[in-house]
Amino acid sequence: MILTIDIGNSDTVLGIYENNKMVDHWRVSTDQKKTVDEYGILFNNLFSFDNVKTNQIEGIIISSVVPQVVQVLEVTSIQYLNLKPMVVGPGIKTGMNIKMEDPREVGADRIVNAIGGYQRFGGPLIIVDFGTATTFDYISSKGDYEGGAISPGIGVSTDALFNMASKLPRVELKKPDNAIGKNTVEATQSGIFYGFIGQVEKLIKKFQEEIEVNPKIVATGGYSELIGSKTEAIEYIAPFLTLDGLNYLAQINDLKKVSKKWRLQENK
Repeated sequence: MILTIDIGNSDTVLGIYENNKMVDHWRVSTDQKKTVDEYGILFNNLFSFDNVKTNQIEGIIISSVVPQVVQVLEVTSIQYLNLKPMVVGPGIKTGMNIKMEDPREVGADRIVNAIGGYQRFGGPLIIVDFGTATTFDYISSKGDYEGGAISPGIGVSTDALFNMASKLPRVELKKPDNAIGKNTVEATQSGIFYGFIGQVEKLIKKFQEEIEVNPKIVATGGYSELIGSKTEAIEYIAPFLTLDGLNYLAQINDLKKVSKKWRLQENK
């Protein structure tokens, strides 16, 4: 079994893969204040609840945009799972050409998304990731990462709205019955929901105009089901694309072999 961990600014998503198939997954809040022991207890609780035995895990791979949490989880993995995790970054084989002015600027999650998306859907491909930020990434037919766009995410935008507009109540984020709201709650839901759909559709259209090809369009991330399923601009919804990409990287970097070698050396 391979444990994949994607650490985002808001959420951390974990997945267990066996024979290249996801057999379990969890989503928890990213907490920079958690200690090694607290994360160890969290892991044990999650695994115990779904009858996953820690000695079945043969390797751990992590992608992260929160360096502080990576450091804690590295120690947690060693102390509680007797495994040193592989962290996506320099030195990791990706098989993907990053055609950016400075490839180091691209977040690990975006690269892993691109890898997972290309392996699953081929190219050309546009991936829309609904996370803390809403990101748009273009992968060519050759599998090259060509670039993309970053905009404020749904959660960040709505939190800012409710925090700055004291008279606006917090509302459930869902598709409203009508675009023209008849009360403040309906009007707020309409603005958020259709506003983000409009943003997604416009950016996808601009991408298509610039690349002059007909790419597949894939949505991933926490809000992918809510937004992606309500617009014809999105063709496929793959909520765990990042974890799929991590699992692929685990295979091409021989994670099980590397982990076994490290474990044998440490246990001498």
